[in-house]
Amino acid sequence: MASAPHENPYSAAGVDTAAGDLAVELMKSAVRRTHGPEVLGGVGGFAGLFDASALRDYAKPLLATSTDGVGTKVAIAQAIDKHDTIGEDLVGMVVDDIVVVGARPLFMTDYIACGKVVPQRIADIVAGIARGCSMTGTALVGGETAEHPGLLGIDDYDVAGAATGVVEADRILGADRVRGGDVVLALASSGLHSNGYSLVRHIITGAGIAYGAASADLGGTWGEALLEPTRLYTSPLLRLLDDDAVGSGIHSLSHVTGGGIAANLARVLPRNTWVDVDRSTWSPSPVFRVLADIGGLELTATEGTWNLGIGFLAVVAPEIADAASAALTAEGIATWQVGVVRDDARGEGEYEQGAKGVDGGAVRLVGSYADAGHPANGAD
Repeated sequence: MASAPHENPYSAAGVDTAAGDLAVELMKSAVRRTHGPEVLGGVGGFAGLFDASALRDYAKPLLATSTDGVGTKVAIAQAIDKHDTIGEDLVGMVVDDIVVVGARPLFMTDYIACGKVVPQRIADIVAGIARGCSMTGTALVGGETAEHPGLLGIDDYDVAGAATGVVEADRILGADRVRGGDVVLALASSGLHSNGYSLVRHIITGAGIAYGAASADLGGTWGEALLEPTRLYTSPLLRLLDDDAVGSGIHSLSHVTGGGIAANLARVLPRNTWVDVDRSTWSPSPVFRVLADIGGLELTATEGTWNLGIGFLAVVAPEIADAASAALTAEGIATWQVGVVRDDARGEGEYEQGAKGVDGGAVRLVGSYADAGHPANGAD
């Protein structure tokens, strides 16, 4: 059947370019707030431009890059029609990976694929990304919103992003700096962050719980509790690294994402070292306990899936451990010691090693979790 004489055939196929243009207009002010004088060209160009002249001040600047998404957490945002925080999660997943090597983020781009462009929804998502970029000192220099009718449902979308940072070559953090006797500090998470949501949704669906239902244990609706934004660690960690008194004592950092605490810590330890992470030093926050109870799971069974209250780990020289912990805690991130790096012969037991293809150290969790309300449970 022929289309009407003045009908846009692309619109007839399900793509609304006018809605896309409106979405850009709605997000412009949020994006511009992340721009410093280094960003050229404004919003809407084919490519973002960033003045790299400042890199001349580095003796040997190395660029660091990371890309990631938010995963199935977006399904909960879609279920309760709340989209203004998912962008912070994206920044956490992307930019906080860059600071692991000691790099300072420079700029980020985002990509949103959706079944139908709903301008305010897209603007809400991007506003969250821009807010996260502002919190981490990252310029949001570009992005793309793609409408995929027939591939994605009308209310479906997914988000991804990529970021670039810079670090001086002789200041890269990593396993080669770690020594036996170094202290492992845990930095509290704000909750689930953006990993393990397939298990979360499986538990919630199996229990017949609606995301709009209230949870007395979590102090709000299920959907709101499960959308708690990912804590952003980049700026506090960069301030710590820039501190003349403690910065040189920070040897390696680990972002606790997919794989859990042991697997991610093992990636930033040298071969032939090992750590026993002491569970008794903290109590996993209520969201983990409640979900595990509903799912009929022991908390230990979820250790390879959820962060269980630890969003980042820092391996530091023992002489600066207390000062580093105090500085981060003063920034609003509860921080405490969970272990010590050992380089002697390790005992019997199952250790996590070789995660994500990295032939690093060995890590296991030992002991029992502290009761709820323990003073070192990572609560703010």
